[in-house]
Amino acid sequence: MKAIVDLCVVPLGVGVSVSQYVVACERILNEAGLQTQLHAYGTNIEGEWDAVFAAIKRCHETVHAMGAPRISTVIKLGTRTDRDQTMDDKVRSVQTKLNTK
Repeated sequence: MKAIVDLCVVPLGVGVSVSQYVVACERILNEAGLQTQLHAYGTNIEGEWDAVFAAIKRCHETVHAMGAPRISTVIKLGTRTDRDQTMDDKVRSVQTKLNTK
């Protein structure tokens, strides 16, 4: 089953800057071959359910290994069975409607 996920992994107890942890997770997601779109407060991910959640698990394992004693993660998830839909499809649909009078 394909999934589109909005992921925000927040390491706790590591100070104010968390960009090195974001970089580590982005690398994991890219190495997993997943489609991603980084945004200001997380990453959108598109892929097969098992691959997406295996990568999220690896993100947690890696961030802990980097020294974060705690992690708070927010996941928003969507799946469809009626048709295939990509992240780009979803964005394009809204942009098309915005440009229509």
